[in-house]
Amino acid sequence: MTETKPPGDQFVQSLARGLTVIRAFDADNVTMTLSEVSKRTGLTRATARRFLHTLVDLGYVRTDGRVFELTALVLQLGYSYLAGQSLPQLVQPLLEELSAQLHESTSASILDGDEIVYIARIHTRRIMTVGIMVGTRFPAYATSMGRVLLAGLPTEELEERLASTTLKQLTPRTIADPVKLRAELDTVRRQGWSLVDQELEVGLRSVAVPVLHPDGSVAAALNMSMQASLADGTRDVDAVIAEALPKLRAASAKITDALRAQQ
Repeated sequence: MTETKPPGDQFVQSLARGLTVIRAFDADNVTMTLSEVSKRTGLTRATARRFLHTLVDLGYVRTDGRVFELTALVLQLGYSYLAGQSLPQLVQPLLEELSAQLHESTSASILDGDEIVYIARIHTRRIMTVGIMVGTRFPAYATSMGRVLLAGLPTEELEERLASTTLKQLTPRTIADPVKLRAELDTVRRQGWSLVDQELEVGLRSVAVPVLHPDGSVAAALNMSMQASLADGTRDVDAVIAEALPKLRAASAKITDALRAQQ
């Protein structure tokens, strides 16, 4: 059993208690009454009330008089830390969270020429004949992440990249026709996400969303990949999108917030 180190003479108990109150709020406890905060923190009601109302006065918590919840101002507490992190470091913990939620492999990549380059990945099980790791490259046109990255380019730059790209029929489902690919990229741009179903390799399906810079330009892409079969129907694909897309978008928004903190 690990012994808890007693606080030193520089320890400020009131600060520690205030942080305990903030940390008591989470995804399962977005709003809480005074009694619930007291129970989760182990503080007396009177003590919890003082800390909550101090946080209300400072703008970190809001209340309607009965329940309390954190405000977006709490994000500023982590800005100094986020400002020193690189994009892969920001992405990695969110990919871990995504994989835990979806029980599938998740990845992040950037665009380099006509290829995507993996900058982070959480592997759950092998679903490709080629192992994927940080630094792995694939042709952008045949991947979900590649398509959201291409779709985010200015028109002139996109045309330059497509003009220098050789489209190959990697599987029976690969879009290898330039006209059809441009139409697909238009769709991806309008809807804000891409699903690629066994175009890079038979048995591989993935859904991707862009990660935006605070100015709205595309910084990277996130995806979830999973096994599929040629016999899978439209209903299976729709189910994948319905489950994965909201979670991918939520993770993307968090990364954008972190990038904004670095400015």
